[in-house]
Amino acid sequence: MAVSANDKIRIGCIGVGGMGVWNINGFLKHPEVEIAAVCDVDSNALAHAAGVVSEKQGKAPATCADFRQVLDMNDVDAVIISTPDHWHALPFIMACEAGKDIFCEKPIGHDIYEGQMMVGAARHHKRVVQVNTWQRNVGHFKDAIDFVRAGGLGRVDLCRAWITSIAGNGKSPIEEPPANVDWDFWCGPAPKVPYHENIHPRWWRLFYDFGTGLAGDWGVHMVDIVLLGMNAWHPLEVSSVGGKLASGEDDDRTTPDTQMAVYRFPNFIMNWELHVGGNGLDGGGGHGSEFIGENGTLIVDREGIKWTPSGDHPGPEKKNKDGDHSGEFLECMKTRGKCSSDIESMHYTTTACHLANLSYQAGRSIKWDGEKGVVIGDNEAMGFQAYKREYREPWKLPEY
Repeated sequence: MAVSANDKIRIGCIGVGGMGVWNINGFLKHPEVEIAAVCDVDSNALAHAAGVVSEKQGKAPATCADFRQVLDMNDVDAVIISTPDHWHALPFIMACEAGKDIFCEKPIGHDIYEGQMMVGAARHHKRVVQVNTWQRNVGHFKDAIDFVRAGGLGRVDLCRAWITSIAGNGKSPIEEPPANVDWDFWCGPAPKVPYHENIHPRWWRLFYDFGTGLAGDWGVHMVDIVLLGMNAWHPLEVSSVGGKLASGEDDDRTTPDTQMAVYRFPNFIMNWELHVGGNGLDGGGGHGSEFIGENGTLIVDREGIKWTPSGDHPGPEKKNKDGDHSGEFLECMKTRGKCSSDIESMHYTTTACHLANLSYQAGRSIKWDGEKGVVIGDNEAMGFQAYKREYREPWKLPEY
């Protein structure tokens, strides 16, 4: 269906690597969307993304290496932020200040404090935000959440979330950054470390300077489903242990390949587990969320729902259809409504994942005040990277 130029929603894309191009393809399925600009500090990624856009929409986008140029474009209505984790907060907050709506990759920020500032900026500037935790718009995940909330499991005392993954990539030699990458800009507010291929272009997620480990990468999906089902957002205490048990010290990664975190909520316990190889818990696959209740056990992952009743108890009904995650964002831009993966609730989920990393980094249990967003009785813990990190000059995080 043709859409007039006046009805087009013009979008600028900040970060156009793998997920950036994936998001471009998803949004270009909507006829009202025009990709007006693409931006990346990697000129190869930039050229590829510009080619994809030109071919699919028959019109070339503007290109740039500095995201601030996108935010200065008055005719850009919204931005898609698909950068590495350490580059989410600054473009997000500055987009709020520029009056743009935002579709942002998960996890929302690199640390808890960034998330707090992002929530504050979105509220202050009244921006529509959709975080790309798309499971919230998948029918069988919604079926599972509805079933738990409706009491289908009876009392639930224990929940679990997990991911299995690779050990690591070994050692990669330090070398000069490739000519197509502005390495200083790529590092941005994070420490400027020597370049090696285990960081860029793909495995930055395994380094705490730039990513949030598997807790941030996958926990925001699987922990999110538990928190939604239990309708609980603020753990009282989190304890996490782990290490590079499979990869060993002869590996560049700085995040654990094996991790177990225990979350204490007022009325239940949640476990987060990361390990290398094998399957998950209680017959689950390589990832999942699990609710253990008095009426049975429910496991949900991207393949579907597994229901194991305790006695003669019916399982969840299939009643929810898949939603359109990007389409919902576009509709909320028009109505100024709240998206299903809004910034505030996703900040709470992301904070829960950061708390697993914070306990791991601090080497001790963390007591948490979710309303105030602070560690209770342990100011030293809030000096670790998962809570707040110092920005490298000249970058500075605006405060809200």
